[in-house]
Amino acid sequence: MFVTYLALTDFRSYASAELELEPGVTAFVGPNGQGKTNLVEAIGYAATLSSHRVPSDQALVRAGASRAIVRIRAQRGDRKAALELEITPGRANKARLNGSPVARVRDVLGLVRTVLFAPEDLALVKGDPEGRRRFLDQLTVMVRPRMAGALADYDRVLKQRSALLKSASAAMKGSRGNADLRTLDVWDAKLASLGAQILAARLELVAALSPHVALAYEQVSAGQGVASIRLASSLDRMAEDEDGAPAVDPTEASPALLEARLLDAMSRLRPKEIERGQCLVGPHRDDLLLELGGLPAKGYASHGESWSFALALRLACYRLMTSGAAGWDEGHDAEPILVLDDVFAELDSGRRDRLATLIEPAGQVLITAAVPSDVPESLAGARVDVMAGEVRRVR
Repeated sequence: MFVTYLALTDFRSYASAELELEPGVTAFVGPNGQGKTNLVEAIGYAATLSSHRVPSDQALVRAGASRAIVRIRAQRGDRKAALELEITPGRANKARLNGSPVARVRDVLGLVRTVLFAPEDLALVKGDPEGRRRFLDQLTVMVRPRMAGALADYDRVLKQRSALLKSASAAMKGSRGNADLRTLDVWDAKLASLGAQILAARLELVAALSPHVALAYEQVSAGQGVASIRLASSLDRMAEDEDGAPAVDPTEASPALLEARLLDAMSRLRPKEIERGQCLVGPHRDDLLLELGGLPAKGYASHGESWSFALALRLACYRLMTSGAAGWDEGHDAEPILVLDDVFAELDSGRRDRLATLIEPAGQVLITAAVPSDVPESLAGARVDVMAGEVRRVR
């Protein structure tokens, strides 16, 4: 898969921009703050319907404009497609595919597939569980686009159930608030059903991703340590608090079993949830545990080791998506586009050279760099200079 054309209208700093692209390596070069990342961010948005830099769409629209438009042409083998996304903060976004309106924007997920490396990836190792859950969810949607609906529905149900628990907590404490808890069973059932689908997908994803992470870390770090990942679900933590035994065996965790476990956990935790006014069990409380040599990477790994782990996670995503694992990856015939946003400038020479060697065979690689020397010689290819919002192809 590769992108052949990108056009922006009122996206980030660009009133308008237009660019032809080709397979192989393309480097976007220019000083910081000139708009390089905005270009690759737009391609990443087309792939995930989200930004790797900000949590909401508001910042994606140029100041003074009411909406932004991203147009992309992509090619997968002999098949070509044209995608247009209209981003309007505060309103439902719109999409057109090959000129025709799409009923639901999320139906275009999977048309463009990317794996994006960015300095923000360091937070996957050093940051909070929320970022690691987002990492898992974005990858899940990339390889199984149909899961986007379950994730969106889960967020909606979680908000409704949380609001009900918060009202019940306020009423119990004698402050303002009133809640009819008769509807809580209904929300429990919905949360458990959707949560089981998400948890089952995460368990399967982590199991498939794990060997790729171990190999990628070995290659990026030149054999300095053994990396591993595992999912710590809220069910596991609850069981460990009670008897020390994990609640979920990843090899036997069917959605039906997980749904029953979630319903049982919510039933037992209901008094505590009402007291605290929040949902205490479900995928929104999972974490992806990253371990190096059997110890948590967060808090134990050095800066260089943390970078190696972050790179290994992204390389593992790329390899999972190109492994041809039919039945797991619903788009397994489409090699993702590799995007490296100011990553090489963050790495020491050893990691830079090893990463360049590992990604060199990719079909399309998009790199942003402040100066040409930040791009390893082995990744020489097309170059686009970006200055003050002006995009100019050099070679």
